[in-house]
Amino acid sequence: MASGGSRSVAYILLILNLILYFIVIAIAAWATNHGIERTHETVSVLSVPARIFPIYFPLGNMATGMFIIFSLIAGVVGFTTSVTGLHNVFEWNAPNLHAAATSSLTTWALTLLAMGFACKEIELGWTDSTLRTLETITIIVTATQLLCTGVIHVGVSEVVPRSSYG
Repeated sequence: MASGGSRSVAYILLILNLILYFIVIAIAAWATNHGIERTHETVSVLSVPARIFPIYFPLGNMATGMFIIFSLIAGVVGFTTSVTGLHNVFEWNAPNLHAAATSSLTTWALTLLAMGFACKEIELGWTDSTLRTLETITIIVTATQLLCTGVIHVGVSEVVPRSSYG
């Protein structure tokens, strides 16, 4: 039975994503807290465009703010999706796998958006080592989330009978 292989790979990828998304949450939350603490003293000397964003990040470049916010959002959604995905893959029936496939695809889209900002931040240069770590982990988790989404979709095609398609 081929579903045993897909199920095992899905478990491994979901556990890996759970760990990676937790690291993304931890680093992005630290960077957000650091930005909030240093905003008042730093923004007072900046020009108007930099004062528009409510949190000014003194580390990194002009793409850092959007990158950190979207990384935090993708991390929280990805962590939650990985936890619920583990339950859905454990059940391994059509309704649960459809739910896991949908949430996995949504998480991948958010993570892809965060990865886009990470690539922009890399292109602009001059980032802190903590931000480089967050950029690297965001790129890695984008790839693993894509693989996980693919494996779950393969599981859906294995579980759903062919006669229901047409």
